[in-house]
Amino acid sequence: MELNDINPNVLNVKPSSMREFDHEISADPQIVKLTLGEPNFDVPAHIKQAAIDAINDNYSHYPYFWGYAELREAAAKYYQEKFGYHYTADQIVVTVGATEAVADAVATLFQPGDAVILPSPAYPLYDASIAMHGLKQVRIDTSKTDYILTPEAVQQAIDDNPGLNIRGLIITDPNNPTGVAYTEEQLKALVPVLKENRIWVISDEIYGELTYGQKHYTLSTWLPDQTVIVNGLSKSHAMTGWRLGYVFGPKGFIDEIAKVHQFTVTTPTSTVQYAAIEAMKHGQNDAEVMRKQYEKRRDFVVKNMREAGFDVVHPGGAFYVYAKIPASLHMDSWTCARTLAKDYHIGLFPGASFGDDASIRISYAASDEALKAAMTAIKKLVADKSVVGDK
Repeated sequence: MELNDINPNVLNVKPSSMREFDHEISADPQIVKLTLGEPNFDVPAHIKQAAIDAINDNYSHYPYFWGYAELREAAAKYYQEKFGYHYTADQIVVTVGATEAVADAVATLFQPGDAVILPSPAYPLYDASIAMHGLKQVRIDTSKTDYILTPEAVQQAIDDNPGLNIRGLIITDPNNPTGVAYTEEQLKALVPVLKENRIWVISDEIYGELTYGQKHYTLSTWLPDQTVIVNGLSKSHAMTGWRLGYVFGPKGFIDEIAKVHQFTVTTPTSTVQYAAIEAMKHGQNDAEVMRKQYEKRRDFVVKNMREAGFDVVHPGGAFYVYAKIPASLHMDSWTCARTLAKDYHIGLFPGASFGDDASIRISYAASDEALKAAMTAIKKLVADKSVVGDK
């Protein structure tokens, strides 16, 4: 047998350049990493205790494949109070992290050959999921509209691709990598064009609890019959390794998504679901302590990056700063990231991983000491490497 005999949709997807680069620089014992979206906070103690109790009480048997009813009922109440979601327990499937939720939604909603709109820059998971399911993608560059997808851009993409069956849109709000958070008006503006063109929306709202100075809104409020929401506990409760996510969707369609989920993973881990029940019932304010710290770190990083000459988009949410590399450095994003790692022991991600080779992404989900060291190193990079006469 030859490697070329396998599914070409899988063969043509490259491994994550982000993970490879993070692994590569981790060999440096001096490296200060601002790469992965990994909260540097511990899981709240009451959630850990709930998991311990579940283990000791032998809650180790197969849960119902949709997830425990108690968890889905608690999640319905939690997100209704947080963001105004209007989903009942029978419209929620508990998944192995938000990544599985995205994959299940993509696999269910679209047919091979369909096209999906992807605002760029975008988290590479979406690109890979689209490709592996035999779909086409239509990238929309959002850099000229402050990294906000506009209805005009959506309609233009449809008009420019008359030969494509554009059936979907994946939107991340707050956004990774830019940190941009949509306002109510910006989301509502998208509704008419999405309705008119019958476009499914997969709305990844994993960073919804981490917004600064503005409320989180969801497209499902105005487009309930065409929206599937992805969410989870990785960012809000610092539970990245616990792999607990949710997919919310319209009745009927969520049943089909549940089938894909069932025959892919069966069900998330039982003890983790008990921990999630505790998070949903008694962890409504767990994210607030982290959010306040992230906001201070965001302000610190934005200030220093601008002082260093980087053009920074305003991050209204998540925990990333997305910055355009100064022209004076004459560097693309990979050169900048590798130079910082090799010569200054600072790890961050190149914008090329997200579809933009002119920028870099910094995760400020790190200690204050790490961020101070990084800002000092980045300013030194600019001083050392800038070409005289350029701005």
